[in-house]
Amino acid sequence: MFSGIVAAMGRIASGEKRGDGLRLVVEAAALGLDDVAIGDSIAIQGVCHTVVAKDATQFHVDTSAATLAVTTGLAVGRNVNLEKSLRLSDRIGGHLVSGHVDGVGRVVAFDDLGASWRLEVAVPLELSRYVARKGSIAVDGVSLTVNAVRGDRFEVNVIPHTRAVTTLGALRAGDAVNLEVDLTARYLERLLGERNPALGDNGGQENPSP
Repeated sequence: MFSGIVAAMGRIASGEKRGDGLRLVVEAAALGLDDVAIGDSIAIQGVCHTVVAKDATQFHVDTSAATLAVTTGLAVGRNVNLEKSLRLSDRIGGHLVSGHVDGVGRVVAFDDLGASWRLEVAVPLELSRYVARKGSIAVDGVSLTVNAVRGDRFEVNVIPHTRAVTTLGALRAGDAVNLEVDLTARYLERLLGERNPALGDNGGQENPSP
């Protein structure tokens, strides 16, 4: 479990084919890996991965073809947002994030407002019902508050600090981003659906996210 508060930016240094997936090597000196053990979870661009090897400045993860098919931003050479998994004693500065990406959105606009930036993202239609004004959403692993929703699009505000310390600062119209909707919305849908199937129960279908 994560909070969507990015701890550092890293870079995917290399990728080695492993079956139908990849072994990725991530440069992460700024993250601090002294307290990271083999088997720990680290979110890369909002995607939860298990550390399978590490040294002082890099860690290795295996990512499956299924994960690569439903996410974006895990290419060699890309800068990536990094967050270690939460401890029970940690502050939750953002919101609870599982690292299981629900879908890929598309940047519609990223406008400079002077003191901040307005980020508008188009959401896959099947996810739009989970996005609510003043609710939370994770964009490439960054916890953000939704300021407006119009159909299959939502807007968030990106402050200068967030723009400087995450990969969001490099976004341009047309870019793809990983999206994870608020867990609460999914659980509420499930609970209400079981009480009244007309409210949208998905019939027990498992979440197809990695």
